[in-house]
Amino acid sequence: MTWAYALTLMALGAGVLATACGDAGSSEETFYVAGVPDQNAATLARRHNALTSYLRRELGVDVRYRPMVSYAATVAAFKRGDVHMAWFGGLTGVQARGVVPGSLAIAQRPGDAAFRSKFIVRAGLHMNDLQQLRGRTFTFGSESSTSGHLMPHHFLLQAGIDPDTDFKGNPNYSGSHDKTWKLVESGAFEAGVLSEAVWKAALEDGKVDTTRVRELFTTPPYYDYNWSIRGDLDTRFGPGFSDRARQALLDIGQSDREILDLYSADRFVATRNENYEAIREVAESLGIIRQ
Repeated sequence: MTWAYALTLMALGAGVLATACGDAGSSEETFYVAGVPDQNAATLARRHNALTSYLRRELGVDVRYRPMVSYAATVAAFKRGDVHMAWFGGLTGVQARGVVPGSLAIAQRPGDAAFRSKFIVRAGLHMNDLQQLRGRTFTFGSESSTSGHLMPHHFLLQAGIDPDTDFKGNPNYSGSHDKTWKLVESGAFEAGVLSEAVWKAALEDGKVDTTRVRELFTTPPYYDYNWSIRGDLDTRFGPGFSDRARQALLDIGQSDREILDLYSADRFVATRNENYEAIREVAESLGIIRQ
């Protein structure tokens, strides 16, 4: 082997090593954000991508949105660590935090402290209260939805209606709030229940044919949507990262009005795990969460 050839091999090896080290050194861990799929995919993508762009700037790390196919998939992704922070409903937030030690509910909209569900019926049906839903066809939203199933189920039981036995046939699960009102409007089901916020937004946007579907009952308030964050992020992204993520959400202001509008919010405010204990208790009473 000539000295020239040996030097060439050494140079090539050093180059490969430098490239490998450079790649390793420049790669940074990505902060993944997701949300329960409570509306259509296009709406969710606009909402969460606007937020990730803001967080990328504020947190100084790569932030990406991961679309989810179901409520249960969002909880599973959070558990695996494929998602680090997620926009959960009250129930899915309780479920997710329960399987990842140290996880925290960190922010919500002011209205999420007094969230409500809206029962709706076909416009031509003569019904005035929940008891008159007995013997009717009915659709919930997602089975894992707080406002589309858990709390409406609870309030139906309080009104003397057992969803498992008192409807005509088994209740349907539409999968999302916007699908629920469309199913009732189309005549596929005589009644249903969904998030009051989604219902109001659809009305304001002129999407609902109010000659075909109308409101029946609004539930009492309860805690619902929240941003929850995994308990291991300070280890993965550096000390104080969880606090910085919370503060970034709380700092979203009028200069980022588009983000707030996409979340139907005036602002985000701090919250804590204890606010969702009533949700846990209802879920345990219905056997959705095991004690």
